[in-house]
This record gives sequence, structure tokens and C-alpha cells, in this order.
Amino acid sequence: MSELTTTARPYARAIFEMANDAGNLADWSETLAFMGAVVSNDDVRTLLNNPSMTGAVAADAVIELCGDKLDDKGQNLVKQLAEYDRLEALPEISALYEVMKDEAEDVVEAVVTSAQELTDDEKEAISEALKKRLGCDVKITTKIDESIMGGAIIRAGDLVIDGSIQGRLKNITHALVG
Repeated sequence: MSELTTTARPYARAIFEMANDAGNLADWSETLAFMGAVVSNDDVRTLLNNPSMTGAVAADAVIELCGDKLDDKGQNLVKQLAEYDRLEALPEISALYEVMKDEAEDVVEAVVTSAQELTDDEKEAISEALKKRLGCDVKITTKIDESIMGGAIIRAGDLVIDGSIQGRLKNITHALVG
């Protein structure tokens, strides 16, 4: 477990509980994703890593860059993270928050790796098949990896379905050798 994940987890949990109680999970999802994108920007990271940058000045800079995307609670979060020199944890906080949100909403994220871009119809078919198999809503994320040659590899939680040509060739090789 990385140190950044360990640092981010309590913040993500607290934000999730606050957002869940207030019924605004989606709003916080957008806010955290935006803040994470801002602090991930190379120019912003260079600015924030300046040794002469104080926590208060860093917080003000991030709040200014986020503009009207941050309400008072979002600004307070930025100030608290900056005070403890933890602004770099925002992308991880956002990612952990999304996992908690998906669990609460009974949604599973599935990563589909294919040799070429999937059509919308293919994504929908995979989503529906996984929904039927897993018994919950499925959020599809796609990746391109030409080395799998064709087909797809689907990862949803602990489930891995390797329907790639590369995977089939490995299975044939093991069957012939073993």
C-alpha cells in the first residue's frame, strides 16, 4: 500500500460520509475530480513544490485556479490539505472516494482492454452482460493494448475474463507443452 493511499483514505472516507449524509455524492465526485486534475497539472505541481510556497499561499493558489467550482466546504478541504502539505493527495482522494461511491450505489467498474477502440454498441453489450452476471450496475472504462491482437480482457473487481487472442494462444501453448 502506498503512502499516498494511506494519507488519502481518511480524507476520502470523511468526505464520502459527509456527502452521503447530505445526499450529494455526485457533486463531490465532480468537485474532487476537478481538484485532482488541477493539482495534477505539471505547472501547478511545479508551483506547489516550490520550497518557498507556504500552505496558505498554496491553498489560495489552488482555490483561485478552481474558481467557482469550489463551495465553502471544498475551499476548507483545500486549506486543510495545504496546511498539512497534502495537496498532492487530491487525485488519490478522488479515486478512493469514487470506489466508496460506487460501492454505495452498487456499481462495479469494469476495465475492458482491447486491441482497438470499442464501439458504443460493443460497450453497451459488455455492460449489459456484466450487469446480468454480477447483479449490479457496471461502469465501463476502456483501454487500448494492441499486443493482445484481438478480442478483449475484462476486469471487474475480482472477475477477470480473458477473451483475447493472446490469452487463447497462451492457453493452447500450455495445453501442448503441459
